[in-house]
Amino acid sequence: MLVYLFRFLSIFPLPLLHAVGAALGWLVYLCSSSHRRHMRTNMALAGYTQHLSAAIAEAGKSIVELPFIWCASPQRVSRLANAENWELVQNELDAGRGIVFLTPHLGCFEIVAQEIALRTELMVMYRPPKQEALKPLVEGARARKNLLLAPANMSGVRMLAKFLKKGQPIGLLPDQVPQEGEGVWADFFGRSAYTMTLPAKLARMGDATVIITYAERLPGGKGFIVRFVPFDGTLDGDTAEQARAINAAMERLIARNPAQYYWSYNRYKVPAGIDAPVAAEEQA
Repeated sequence: MLVYLFRFLSIFPLPLLHAVGAALGWLVYLCSSSHRRHMRTNMALAGYTQHLSAAIAEAGKSIVELPFIWCASPQRVSRLANAENWELVQNELDAGRGIVFLTPHLGCFEIVAQEIALRTELMVMYRPPKQEALKPLVEGARARKNLLLAPANMSGVRMLAKFLKKGQPIGLLPDQVPQEGEGVWADFFGRSAYTMTLPAKLARMGDATVIITYAERLPGGKGFIVRFVPFDGTLDGDTAEQARAINAAMERLIARNPAQYYWSYNRYKVPAGIDAPVAAEEQA
């Protein structure tokens, strides 16, 4: 039933979907205390409280645009997406170097892999959604031409490493809270966040170039700009230093468009089996 609903909604133009999404964002914010608490707390911590109203609307847009991103034809979606600084990527591809694309939960992150896959093969790590009803939608959206899926386990990590060593690009979400044993505590906007170590490990293992990318949502439903940004940090040092360097790069990227970050995500939760960081036992 959900698949049919999404296919029906994908028929509508993006400006209408974004208008409905902005209203939905406010409805969810007013009705969900946990959603409201996470947004307000995380934005205050990062110093972006002045963007709260815009962020509420953008959060709603990120939900209602999914039928369009997942179910509309790739050609129709691509007509509303423009790639900025693609030559940065093409230079690495032409040189035969592997690329680790890091895509945080900023803007329309679901469209990024699709746009890359229109130009080159890409392997992304995939963790099935907890809601069983969403699996056909998500898997159908991501299992497209040139877009290869690696499971979120050791087998998938080996697939990603092998693909990268062949000089081909992979994609990861660097600001997703990892499971036990897959991360370290690293500062993110002034508070310790359990941060995955896999991006740095894969980049160093495959001697790959790290490129940060996100899709800025344009006002009025006019589409998206998929931006490719050089990673300006260093992955030297131990795993904690590497994780902090990636978090710092994410902070600088979010500063470009703070209203479109996924602030309601509980980025500071303590995963099961992990001890809370020193002086941060209150995190939950």
